[in-house]
Amino acid sequence: MKRTIVRYTVKPGQEEVNADLVRAVYRELAELEPEGFRYATYRLDDGRTFIHMAEQESEENPLPTVPAFREFQAEVRERCEWGPVAEGAEEIGRYAEG
Repeated sequence: MKRTIVRYTVKPGQEEVNADLVRAVYRELAELEPEGFRYATYRLDDGRTFIHMAEQESEENPLPTVPAFREFQAEVRERCEWGPVAEGAEEIGRYAEG
């Protein structure tokens, strides 16, 4: 399984713009339901730092095919004060109920 974590901090005033663009990605993912793909986005307590975590079972990442994701990426560097930085990640452990 391939895991990727992306972290960045948006410029002041870009927090909700970025969050709205991210929400649009989730709406389209809910419609497409790509198999073997898990995705989560968090906004840290500073209100400006975002972390995206993706897990995919296949080599094919579905995000580039999602129009809302392409729109999100189009000006992400202009919205950012720092980053984005993407890195692969190794899972060491996981706990989940049920």
